Amino acid sequence: MTRGELAKGRNVNRETIRYYEKRGLLPQTRRNPSSGYRDFDQGSLQRVRFIKGAQSLGFTLEEIVDLLSLRADPRTGCTELRERAVDKIDEVETKIKDLQQIKRALTEIVSQCTGEGPAGECPILECFEEGDGAGLDGRASSGNLENSACCERR
Repeated sequence: MTRGELAKGRNVNRETIRYYEKRGLLPQTRRNPSSGYRDFDQGSLQRVRFIKGAQSLGFTLEEIVDLLSLRADPRTGCTELRERAVDKIDEVETKIKDLQQIKRALTEIVSQCTGEGPAGECPILECFEEGDGAGLDGRASSGNLENSACCERR
């Protein structure tokens, strides 16, 4: 199959396939002598499916390269793959905590605004300008929103 057919078969852009080739996520394929196009096989289709599946679970392309190399190594056991998945869970939990802190900070900032008056006097903009917004200076993202000067003065 051609690059376009492979892309269409996995519902990705043709340039995505080209990018995967450049990054080494897809092996180099031979060109069809009659058409001059690269000739992808079912293995390429399965590999793109693997890449997209791993991405949907939050794995980066760099991590996927690692997973693909582990997959290709017959000495790799489930332990190594499980470790990667557990590491990803830890990363996701950290991101969730960070997002919860951002939400709390934004909620506090929004509570300072009545929704009335000129934009130039809006406490939300003032907080952003002072760097006391959601995680802008590290205080909100570290759980110390109550120490924010923006919220202290209101």
